Amino acid sequence: MTPADGGEDAVADASPGAIVPQPPAPLALLSLEGRTVPALYVAAWLGIIVGGGLLVVGFMAVGSSAAPWLFIGGLLLLAVGLVAGAGSQAIERGRRTDLAYHGPSPVLAFLAVVALTPLAQIVVLAPLSSLGLDVRSPLATTINLAVQTLLYVGVIRLVVVGTGGLRWGEMGVVRPGAAQLRDLALGALVALPVLVFTLLLGALLSRFVEPAPSPLPEPGNAAGLVLNLLSAAVLAPIGEELFFRGFTTTAWARAAGARPAIVRGALFFAAVHVLTLFDATFADGAQRALYAFVALLPVAVTLGWLFLTRRSLYASIGLHAAFNGIQILLLALATGLV
Repeated sequence: MTPADGGEDAVADASPGAIVPQPPAPLALLSLEGRTVPALYVAAWLGIIVGGGLLVVGFMAVGSSAAPWLFIGGLLLLAVGLVAGAGSQAIERGRRTDLAYHGPSPVLAFLAVVALTPLAQIVVLAPLSSLGLDVRSPLATTINLAVQTLLYVGVIRLVVVGTGGLRWGEMGVVRPGAAQLRDLALGALVALPVLVFTLLLGALLSRFVEPAPSPLPEPGNAAGLVLNLLSAAVLAPIGEELFFRGFTTTAWARAAGARPAIVRGALFFAAVHVLTLFDATFADGAQRALYAFVALLPVAVTLGWLFLTRRSLYASIGLHAAFNGIQILLLALATGLV
């Protein structure tokens, strides 16, 4: 009897004469031996190494005419390498019968999104900027988040759904109906106590560390407020919940169980949201990053818990949307904009 995995060792079952297949042994990190698609694996490493090298050279050449092109070329090669790496990882995991989850690492997939995002922003925003769009305006922020949401969907479709790691339905992506609308409302209701707790936690933290600034630009007028609401209460919840709950939390729950998935997912979600915090000094930046990280943990944990408890992406989207939207409206009220 031939092993089902095509050539791996088989061992005898407890019953006489029965042979059961054994999963392929884990592959060495830098080895091509035994890989299903070695060319994809080589492309991944070449893209990551060469792309990363070009980015380093680009940083060293800041101020020269070649620097922008080095950055663009480095990001492009790095993005290709990370996508190829995620695809290669998913294909190899798909051969492992001992694994509950066969898709790519969520961290690797996220890094691919990170590399693709500035490239997509250059393609979309550069022409608009030349026409007079202020890249720091609410409209530019909305466009940025729309681009990032599409990248989340695209990367998941390519390296998760496309490789058989997870199906859309397993990530909570289903057609909206009465049950899904109820889950949206439930999530919005859960957001209220979470927001109160977060505000109290933020007030306590602000006594010890510098608070983090809002990631959204000043609205300035009613149109800007509407755009900020669209960005924070519609686009961000849809894209981030699909990636961090639908994909990431589902993958980690299969691999390690619900509780570790909620904790890991919350830490990952909070860490991602401090990556863009920069300041004039390291001390100020570190304080603001610590504030943002700790303040995000309650809602991050609740989002993961609600998603796995309800098995509904709509519930976590409702919580996320209400959590962000209420804060924007409260700030608008405090500044007299509404």
